[in-house]
Amino acid sequence: MPVWHYSVRVDEERSAKAMVWDAPISPKKVVNLARVIKGMKLSEAKKFLERVAAGKEPVPLYRHRRKQAHHRGVADRYGIPMARYPVKAAKILLKLLENVENNAEVKGLDTERLRIYHIAVHKGRVLKRWMPRAFGRSSPRFRRHSHIEVVVVEEE
Repeated sequence: MPVWHYSVRVDEERSAKAMVWDAPISPKKVVNLARVIKGMKLSEAKKFLERVAAGKEPVPLYRHRRKQAHHRGVADRYGIPMARYPVKAAKILLKLLENVENNAEVKGLDTERLRIYHIAVHKGRVLKRWMPRAFGRSSPRFRRHSHIEVVVVEEE
């Protein structure tokens, strides 16, 4: 079995960690959402992700934003008019944040004072498949996966 490490070191008594491996979503879909919630309090990040999963709030696109639709109000808050509604990514991150909250609760940390200190999205494995087409051709159907890690720290 491979050994997994977090890409940041923090004080173990005041922090909690969680990670999801091989989440069935492309890193391209998750990286903008992770950038938005970094630095937020855990409770407000969960509320934000619930609004995104319900399709009520768009997420600004910092990366991979060419030819994307503009949404009203996003430029006022984030300075970027291009946005999307990554529902599947929001559900995966919401589940991860609930997991890290439970880890913090088990360690005895106050869950009301937790702040997202670090969140990172890494490329996972790619399942490569080929779909046969007409006239002896084929098209790729690749399934990309992501590794997502999050670290929360209790504020003083």
